Amino acid sequence: MGSSVITSLSLSFKQVPPTAVPAFLDCVLSSTGVSPSSLFESFIKELPFRAENTINGAKKFTSDDCNHIASLVAGLCHLLKSFGFGTEDNHNALQLFVWRVFVPLMKMVRAYDLDMLNKIVQSFFDVVMETSALVVLEVSLVPFLLRSVGVSMGMLQHEESDFIKWGELLLRDSLSTNNMDESYIASLSESFPIPLSCHLLNLILNAAFQSHQAAPEVENFAAGMLWDLCNTTERLLSQSIEHRSCAVSFLLPAIFKAFSSQSSLKISLQGNVYILSRNGFKKRIWECCKKLFSVGSIERRDAYNVLSLCLSSGSWTDGTESCISEKDPVEFDFRSDQEFWEEIKKGLVFDESLVRKQSLHILKSVLSISEVSKKSSEKKPEGNSVHRSLTKKEMWAEKEAKSLGVGELYGSVEFALTSQQQQWQAFVLLYEMLDEYGTHLVEAVWSNQIDLLIKSSFRFDGSLKADCNNSHQGHIETPDEETEIFNWLEVLWNRGFRHDNPLVRCTVMESFMGIEWRRYKTCTQSMSQTFVLGPFIEALNDSVHHKDFGLKGIYTSRTIEGAAQYMCAYTSCLNPRNRIGFLINLASLAKKQSFGRAGFMALAQCIVSTAYVVGGYGNNEIKHPENRFSGIPVQPSGEHLSQDDMSHILDVLKFVAESSRQHFNHKYRTRVCQKVLETAASVVNPCTVPLGTLLQFVSSIPREFTDHNGSLRKTMLEWLQGCNRNTSNSLCTDGTRLLASLYEYLKQFVSDHVEGFDDEDLEAWESQTKRWARVLFLTISDEEHLADIIMFVQNSGVNFFQEKNHLERAPAKFLIFILSMLLELQNMQDGVSELSSSVKSKSCNGSIEETGKQIVGSASVFNEKFADVLLSILKQLISFADSSCSIFWSHNTVENGVLSGSVIGKLGGPSQRRLSAPTTTAVLEAVTSVKIIGLISSYCGQVTSGVNELKLALAFFWKFVQHTLSSQNCNSEAEAEVYLAAFEALAAVLNAFVSLCSARAFNLLENDNTLLDMVDGEYWLQASVPAFLHNINHLLTAGLLVRSRRAVLLSWKWLCVESLLSVMHVLDVRRIPGDRTSFFSDDTVKSVFYDIVESLENAGEGSALPMLKSVRLALGILASGKSSLDGFSGVDTQTMWQLVKSCWILHISCKKRRVAPIAALLSSVLHSSLFSNKDMHVAEDGHGPLKWFVEKVLEEGQKSPRTIRLAALHLTGLWLMYPRTIKYYIKELKLLTLYGSVAFDEDFEAELSDNNDARTEVSLLAKNPDPELTEVFINTELYARVSVAGLFQKLADLVNMAEPACQNQDYQDALVAGKLFLLELLDAAVHDKDLAKELYKKYSAIHRRKIRAWQMICIMSRFVSNDIVGQVMDSVHICLYRNNLPAVRQYLETFAINIYLKFPPLVKDQLVPILQNYDTKAQQALSSYVFIAANVILHAEKMAQQTNLRELLPPIIPLLTSHHHSLRGFTQLLVHRVLFRLFPPVEESTASQTLSLEKLSFENLKSYLDKNPDCSRLRSSMEGYLDAYDPTTSATPAGVFVNRVEESEFECVPTCLMDNVISFLNDVREDLRASMAKDIVTIKNEGFKIEEEPNRRVITSTSDEERLSEPSSLDFQKKITLSKHEKQDASSTTSVLQNGETYKRLFEMEKEDELVSQLLRSRSMEVERLKSGRQSLILVASLVDRIPNLAGLARTCEIFKASGLVVADASIIHDKQFQLISVTAEKWVPIVEVPVNSLKLFLEKKKREGFSILGLEQTANSVSLDKYQFPKKTVLVLGREKEGIPVDIIHILDACVEIPQLGVVRSLNVHVSGAIALWEYTRQQRIQ
Repeated sequence: MGSSVITSLSLSFKQVPPTAVPAFLDCVLSSTGVSPSSLFESFIKELPFRAENTINGAKKFTSDDCNHIASLVAGLCHLLKSFGFGTEDNHNALQLFVWRVFVPLMKMVRAYDLDMLNKIVQSFFDVVMETSALVVLEVSLVPFLLRSVGVSMGMLQHEESDFIKWGELLLRDSLSTNNMDESYIASLSESFPIPLSCHLLNLILNAAFQSHQAAPEVENFAAGMLWDLCNTTERLLSQSIEHRSCAVSFLLPAIFKAFSSQSSLKISLQGNVYILSRNGFKKRIWECCKKLFSVGSIERRDAYNVLSLCLSSGSWTDGTESCISEKDPVEFDFRSDQEFWEEIKKGLVFDESLVRKQSLHILKSVLSISEVSKKSSEKKPEGNSVHRSLTKKEMWAEKEAKSLGVGELYGSVEFALTSQQQQWQAFVLLYEMLDEYGTHLVEAVWSNQIDLLIKSSFRFDGSLKADCNNSHQGHIETPDEETEIFNWLEVLWNRGFRHDNPLVRCTVMESFMGIEWRRYKTCTQSMSQTFVLGPFIEALNDSVHHKDFGLKGIYTSRTIEGAAQYMCAYTSCLNPRNRIGFLINLASLAKKQSFGRAGFMALAQCIVSTAYVVGGYGNNEIKHPENRFSGIPVQPSGEHLSQDDMSHILDVLKFVAESSRQHFNHKYRTRVCQKVLETAASVVNPCTVPLGTLLQFVSSIPREFTDHNGSLRKTMLEWLQGCNRNTSNSLCTDGTRLLASLYEYLKQFVSDHVEGFDDEDLEAWESQTKRWARVLFLTISDEEHLADIIMFVQNSGVNFFQEKNHLERAPAKFLIFILSMLLELQNMQDGVSELSSSVKSKSCNGSIEETGKQIVGSASVFNEKFADVLLSILKQLISFADSSCSIFWSHNTVENGVLSGSVIGKLGGPSQRRLSAPTTTAVLEAVTSVKIIGLISSYCGQVTSGVNELKLALAFFWKFVQHTLSSQNCNSEAEAEVYLAAFEALAAVLNAFVSLCSARAFNLLENDNTLLDMVDGEYWLQASVPAFLHNINHLLTAGLLVRSRRAVLLSWKWLCVESLLSVMHVLDVRRIPGDRTSFFSDDTVKSVFYDIVESLENAGEGSALPMLKSVRLALGILASGKSSLDGFSGVDTQTMWQLVKSCWILHISCKKRRVAPIAALLSSVLHSSLFSNKDMHVAEDGHGPLKWFVEKVLEEGQKSPRTIRLAALHLTGLWLMYPRTIKYYIKELKLLTLYGSVAFDEDFEAELSDNNDARTEVSLLAKNPDPELTEVFINTELYARVSVAGLFQKLADLVNMAEPACQNQDYQDALVAGKLFLLELLDAAVHDKDLAKELYKKYSAIHRRKIRAWQMICIMSRFVSNDIVGQVMDSVHICLYRNNLPAVRQYLETFAINIYLKFPPLVKDQLVPILQNYDTKAQQALSSYVFIAANVILHAEKMAQQTNLRELLPPIIPLLTSHHHSLRGFTQLLVHRVLFRLFPPVEESTASQTLSLEKLSFENLKSYLDKNPDCSRLRSSMEGYLDAYDPTTSATPAGVFVNRVEESEFECVPTCLMDNVISFLNDVREDLRASMAKDIVTIKNEGFKIEEEPNRRVITSTSDEERLSEPSSLDFQKKITLSKHEKQDASSTTSVLQNGETYKRLFEMEKEDELVSQLLRSRSMEVERLKSGRQSLILVASLVDRIPNLAGLARTCEIFKASGLVVADASIIHDKQFQLISVTAEKWVPIVEVPVNSLKLFLEKKKREGFSILGLEQTANSVSLDKYQFPKKTVLVLGREKEGIPVDIIHILDACVEIPQLGVVRSLNVHVSGAIALWEYTRQQRIQ
């Protein structure tokens, strides 16, 4: 046939659909006589596309082209079927079709529709199957597809692979047969899609195994292909996600299907025989899955897909007998591998939800749980079991449990879950609840079901129930069969602890803590450490479990206490060796995880609970840990702990203690450290651990906790001294052994020879010896313990310092040891001094006082002994120091040697001296020796009077100072560095001078006259200070030191200046009165002062404190002796401006707001000597420098609570000293009054506790007016106004105490200041935008400001005088008539009461007229005035009381009948109080006739108020309030601020009387409303219960048309209201109708009314017509309570013409928000009111009427909305916004439908859900 004909025929296929092609070709063949083979070959040659174009992607096909190709392929396939297969040429034709048509077309899958591709594949395989040509594919398509898969995996052609080799051989044969180019095929296979390759291999394998029995020749092909696909699948599973997806989707299903028909096959490849078995393939697949599990989440998902496919294939669990090969004698089941179950567990707790679902699916498949039964369990006979009473929530839980069918809540374990299958069903149900069910179901059922599972699995003795051992039929054969269920409960708790909903997390935690772990020992023991150390500890770190943590200073919670009990039970179940490892791992979590405050405390509690068990202490100590250290010796079982274990534990505990420092609260840190110390005491023997480890651990406990008055000192001493342990040697206690270790440690430390050292070495040694000294003084309990140490100090000191060449054996370590000892002794002395002060003040009880006296006595003995031994070596030490210090002033010894590598190229620092190593060692030795001499002199001067030795030290000091202050010229950096070190030593010397000037035993001024000596006609200080400043400033400006070293020099400079000024201050205090020029001149002090002021602005943060101290000292010295009130003229205003601005720049440049610098800033700039100077506050052109500074401080204090609190403390003290300055600071006083910050500065307390500088600087601030209130409130948000209140209270006392003859200037200033501030506050209360606002929310910022203002105004009431009382009361009345909350009004009332009591004439002039004005509508104001009047009567003086009673009581009495319930009740309460206080009871013998009418009336009123039950209830609820109220006390700082309400702590506001009255009346009203609502529900329920009587009379009306056509039949009643004259006419006649005129008018009116009625009826008919077209759907929204949702549902119901909308309260339609959203929908859709309590009856009634009751809810049996067919008559119930539909309503429902969801969020808004369901119902009805 010609090519043109073939082309024309091929083009004709465009017009023929594929289904008509066979008939079309048959016609062509029959008409032309052409053979099918010829036509086939012609079509192949004239194809409309080329394979090359397909490969290169150059050809693109349209939809018409695709249809054309589909028809052409159908024709080719039909031709192949037509000529059959009998010759080799025919086989070649099929191969030709494969290479020229099928494969190229398969590559065009992206070019056209996938459906078209499937048609082509189907056509091809129809040909193959019908012609039995699978063998042809064996040598053509199969090798090609295998090669394509291999290429996609990157496998090389020569790689060792059986199926690649076999595929290559067959492919070559096929290509040679069809004369194909191998490169062409290779190009096809390289880009052939792997999903298509796998899909085709799937089809070929299925076809092969379907036909291999019918055609035996195919059997070898099928077996070989299965072999190849098994190998290919194994390799694909180790490749990318695309490859694994292809293996899972295409290859594995085909392989499993093949093995289901034949479990074992023999394969012959290249002369070798292999056995391919199902067993072997399973093993290989399981190994691949195990590898995937360890890679990542995506790989884990794929592994679960493989396992799911294995389980769902049916060939693994069908029980059919497998053909096991000889190599695999046992059937393999990966479920027997414990790793399989571990991986399932990991999947169940995986973060990714898809992984969890896959894992759950596999578990349910293994357990053969397709669906948890929803049928109720069969009820068991109760027998003799006793049921405990259930709470309301537990009753609900029981109902939920029964409805879910898992088990019922019984009181005995015998009636729990009886079979293991039921237990697994319960487990699956609980797991699904966490991910799928509503929160309310989890809360209701969780604890119930967990309890049932535990009781069902274990007895109280920990053994498994016997009937559960073999009930699972071997499906899960775990190594420990007894604990399988409980092991899996870890999964539930793990998921529950990490649930997204905090309520669920709390429920799960409460359930976990509620288990009695000690009763279920096996259960507890079965839990893994991974779970306890992982999810459980992480859950404890969740703040939702610790809501009560930290309240009222209690740093624990019920969760923490429960965790401690659980840890004790769990640790008890471990063997001793595992206990130790568990304790170490538990404590190590502090290093590995980040913990919140509550979580960290929980961890500490768990650690100590575990340690109790590890240490071998009994249950009594575990439950009551406070008895653990009761002083009774016990024998712990901690002997089995090795030294390494103890060291490791102490190391971890040290980290825990140090981590507590980040939480600044003092009580919190104490609690944590207490737990740490108890842990160490339980498991660690301090004598058996390396001493270095012990020293580091003790140093991690804050010092203040273990000092003499520390809360943990007793526990620390008992542990170190071994008071609670029995030792094997009765003659040697742990304390003596530890002392011996300390002594050996010291000898070893000192004896270590060092050739050179630097600052870092000294710091390390000092830290080491400080730790040693601290432990030493904690260990010694008797002076005998010091004998060895004292002897060592004495001998070593003499030996060291008598060395001829000390550089060969530098005593540096010995010096550091002495330094640390002195510092520890000083700390101990400070602690003892504080304890001694408390003992003297008798602020402690008797036993503590006696102990304190013993400590003070023993400490004095220790101090004397150490002082003696130190004085004994002082002479040798001075000699050594004198020799060492020669380097400072001997230039020849300083060499510019090579700098160390750590310093070269760096700017240097405090520990990086730019000196050579030998010079650094020499300098440090000299500086250290000078420091030691200074510390010894200071210490011994306080303890003992070693005159001769101390004089030697002073002589050395004078010599050293003289050399240092003498002019020295430095010519190099090395000389400058040495000179810097000399100033460092000088700071220590000057500090020793300061100490000796005020020493008790040896006073510098009494024992040495050097300070008073003259030098060149000037006193020593007068000459030395300028020289010092000149020399050190010259060194700073010489340019020899690098910048960082200059900063170090500046630090030493200011320390020296501070010491010099301190010495001057001491001398100035002790000078002869009136001597203005003794010791030093003012010019000298001024020069120092000006030098400081000029340097302040550029000072570093480290120099801030000494510089500010120096400013304070200089100002104090300059101001001493000045008696002028205007201050002194030594510091002018210009200098002060420079000072305040420089100090402010220094302050804001400091990054951290430390307490000490802030306090020093305030006490130095706001110096008392300057504050009295008027020019410092005001100036002609504005503010003075101090006023400017105060404004800046308070402005910055708005952001820094500690700044404003310290400022308030200092300023109020200054204002109290100088009342006349208050008038300059009215604005600032108002700011402090209204200030309020809720921030609690925890670091403030920690700094005061830890930092001695902070305590000192705060104590130097001006004396506060009220120290007691300061101590209570200093670290609260209230302190700013508390301090102001205390100030004006003291000023008021000053005003009231001053006699007329003694009314000095201070009296006048105090009175003026009080009046000014009071008027300012009242003016603000009346006119301020916030304070005058009437509409504000409770607890809002405005509410707080109002309370603060009126609290202060109450306290200021004592300053009201005759000249301002009128102005004051005008403002008060304005505020009383405003709308204020009761918390504010109570302060207005208290202020007014005090004013009326102070000025009695105002009662008659103001109060009485107000009460007599009964027309007032201000009920709030009237209640306040009643309260004011009653208290004025009750608290007035005797002479004024009767007058007030006569004037005030009569206008109050009528208010007892007020229509306002709160005013009426309030008045009844107060009148009863007045009558019973001031009206004596009438004797019973007195006849009522003898009493006056007035008195008789009052007696009866008094009796009524006393006996009436309602009045009695009101009065009993207010019991104690009126007795406690005292208006005078309530207007004092103590009365305002001390009476805090602990529950609310809202601005110290107590609950006022009006609040109590309103609360009482509201409760009564709510009870009444509840009772009425209950009655309404009962009535409605009765209506629903009435059954329709079948024979009742049905009243039918005529049709609307008839009613309109017969107006005369209308029957309605007309009410006629006659006018006045008509009534008179009617009275004169027998009937009104007898009057003709009247009858005519009535007839006309009736006709008009009939027309109106007809109009109304026609409109009603139209409405009825509209209603008749509504759908038979009722939407029930009684459970919905949010107005926007209800309004939206009403609108939706109207749009879709629902029959009605059911709501709980029909009055909601009148709400403005409802009407705004519904847009009048409520007028057209019927609204039915059905309360929630009646909903069940309503639904049952509708069910009887033929309605189907549906619920829109997600349940286990819910049907997808798009798959459910709605009945015509439907009632659709919507659930609550959060909880959904309650379970009792679910039981009534005929079905539940749910909306299919594709996203992550699991719920829709109820309005949206209802709208979707309504539309689906409408859509279905419209189709019908």
